[in-house]
Amino acid sequence: MNQRIYCISGLGANEEVFSRLHLPGTELVVLKWLVPEQDESFAAYSRRMFDQVTDENPVMIGVSFGGMTCIEMANQFPVKKLLLISSVKTKAELPFWMKATGKLHLHRLLQPRPHPLLYPIENFFLGAVSKEEKLIANSFRKEVNREYLQWAIHQIVSWKNVTIHGNITHIHGTGDRLFPFRNVQADYTIREGGHFMVYNKAAEISAIIHRELESGH
Repeated sequence: MNQRIYCISGLGANEEVFSRLHLPGTELVVLKWLVPEQDESFAAYSRRMFDQVTDENPVMIGVSFGGMTCIEMANQFPVKKLLLISSVKTKAELPFWMKATGKLHLHRLLQPRPHPLLYPIENFFLGAVSKEEKLIANSFRKEVNREYLQWAIHQIVSWKNVTIHGNITHIHGTGDRLFPFRNVQADYTIREGGHFMVYNKAAEISAIIHRELESGH
């Protein structure tokens, strides 16, 4: 029987970001993002997301905001292993500008919505370089729910988590512009890996995940 791994993509993204991972003997189950309820807390939202998990003590992979969501789940439910990719473990690993934005509530002054003029800037921070990667990023922008996007941005910039679980394996790229490498304590370093490296550095990341699953730690 294949080992089931539950995956959560980055902010507003879908299962396509995991499509290049090669993990024989596993079944990747990508959790679907939900529309947040009125004034829903990150903890409450994560509990609803966890309803999609059907195994006890699951193995989970979280990318970017998906990694933060995995941690919120692990704060409430037993989780065997968390593999974080291009993410952060605690509020201390957030970049200064995000923490400042949350503290000053600057994000509440904006109505986040995709705009073609901003795509090049967003692609720069995402590390989406090739034509294919940019097309994937564009599809995320077109599909994302605006209420979810505004809610998620608030959760990121105002995140308060200080708990570091012992079962976390953190994989991070030196070229990540959204969550700079200098701010995080990573277990595995991907040279020149950007924020989109789960897709464009999938072979390296697959090898690390396979090694971690084999180790059983």
